[in-house]
Amino acid sequence: MSARREPMSATKMIRAISKTRLLLAAMVAVALLLPATAHAAAPGITGTSFSLIAQPAYVTQPDGAMVYSWGYGCSVAPSASSFKPAAISGGTCPTMQVPGPTLIVTENTPFTVTLTNGLPTAAGNTSILFPGLQLVSTDGGAAGLLTQEATAASPVTYHLIATSPGTRSYYSGTQGDLQVEMGLYGAIIVLPASTPTGCTAALPAHYVAPGNSAEADFRLAPAAYDHAKSCYDREYLFQFSEMDPDIHNKALAQVSDPVRVSACAASATGPGCGLNVPTEPYHPAYFMINGRSMPDDMDPNYAPEYPHQPYNGNPHMHPGEQVLLRVIGQGRWQHPFHEHGNHVRILGRDGNLILSQTDANSLAGPLLFTTTTTPGLAFDGIFYWTAKGLNWDAYGHNPGSADPLAKLSCDGLLNGYHSVTTDLNYYEWCQDHNKPVQVAPFGDVAGGGPATLPDANILTNGAWYGGSPYLGPNATLRATGCTFGAATPPAGSCGQTGSTPPSGTIANSPSGEAGFAFMWHSHNEREITTNNIFPGGMLMMMLVDSREFVIDESN
Repeated sequence: MSARREPMSATKMIRAISKTRLLLAAMVAVALLLPATAHAAAPGITGTSFSLIAQPAYVTQPDGAMVYSWGYGCSVAPSASSFKPAAISGGTCPTMQVPGPTLIVTENTPFTVTLTNGLPTAAGNTSILFPGLQLVSTDGGAAGLLTQEATAASPVTYHLIATSPGTRSYYSGTQGDLQVEMGLYGAIIVLPASTPTGCTAALPAHYVAPGNSAEADFRLAPAAYDHAKSCYDREYLFQFSEMDPDIHNKALAQVSDPVRVSACAASATGPGCGLNVPTEPYHPAYFMINGRSMPDDMDPNYAPEYPHQPYNGNPHMHPGEQVLLRVIGQGRWQHPFHEHGNHVRILGRDGNLILSQTDANSLAGPLLFTTTTTPGLAFDGIFYWTAKGLNWDAYGHNPGSADPLAKLSCDGLLNGYHSVTTDLNYYEWCQDHNKPVQVAPFGDVAGGGPATLPDANILTNGAWYGGSPYLGPNATLRATGCTFGAATPPAGSCGQTGSTPPSGTIANSPSGEAGFAFMWHSHNEREITTNNIFPGGMLMMMLVDSREFVIDESN
């Protein structure tokens, strides 16, 4: 059993916060000078035996605050091969993190979770509930109100089976109003036991730009459920939660109180040892995706500046891909989340695939403009984007251009989309092929329509470039006319590297990326702030990248 560490005093805490704020300020200054390389995927640990510990630590917020919290972590470091997806290297599982480690298990395969109680003595027992999973038996610990609990002296082991695939949550079943608020929650991803008919074990070959390598497969499985219509190409896990720092500060004050510490040292169950932290009224000030607020959620997974918040939220995709969204409401509030660019087709909720009552081969989940994440609810959904119906060519084709990439064909053999997977414009909506967004270069609607090209500098977020009305690094110039064949291409031509955006400061990854940037955010205005300052909170960007770019989720 790990040795217990008593919480730091209030004075030491203030010193730590001051030092950390200075360190964070330096990190932010450096980060603004470096390219962003963070993507997301759904990282976690896999196996049939997990060893967790509940411990206190401090989590960071974009405003520089260090908030005292509790979280689940790994009491035994997993082997390197336990971190998934396999294409991601450098995974870590600290002894405390928010949210807790994502546990990746397989349908109908028994597994165990052993929980050690490393919380301050005054916090009492702790536990884990696994809604939707079959709890076979428990070992150790002490009987609690909802489940077997880990005491300061006795860990508890839960023996479990997941009888159906899907995404689920796990969280504390002991004084849940306080312990879940403090950070004791996480996710479980249950993979299908076999690959459904029609789903491929490997992603199909696709366009690879000269000098690039093929993309790695970052999926955890070929399908989300035991159903052929739940196949997907890319996946992301998003856990939404909120935090009331007043509750956390009061918990810290009580576990640091010398009188209470002395009473707990005499007897963990005696008078004077215990917490009485009010959890109402509830006024959250921080709103998080995977334990981070924007812009921190756009930094890499396992970034060292967030030692207790290893997971990010920064999705990317190519046009036409089926993107699986695994979403969990881990807090006390309902979070109405809006995914710009398209609706989300719900596959299932809490591991229950939604099928038609009259046709078992057909999905029946709703198509949602806003996905509501109810506390404790998990859902799996599919998001896709193809540029269908824009009424202009998103790839910036121009038959009159000397650019060979502007002369691509579009066969319409895939239900109206281009069917050749190894072509740059795979899944292009052929009805819009060769339709310019404006006929006259740098003209206006009257000069050819249907829209006016904006200044490329407007389509930025600081050094992050949001693309043009077209896909690809030079697509705007490709559509309006390029100069090819010159020994020294003139500035602003398609042969000139970095011609868009005009500032030349692109912090996107891959370098030079100019895709469509769709803002994904809570539809509760307050929840896209950090301590009432916009932007922040539950906000991230879905970047739709041209197939010229290799989406690398390994960082």
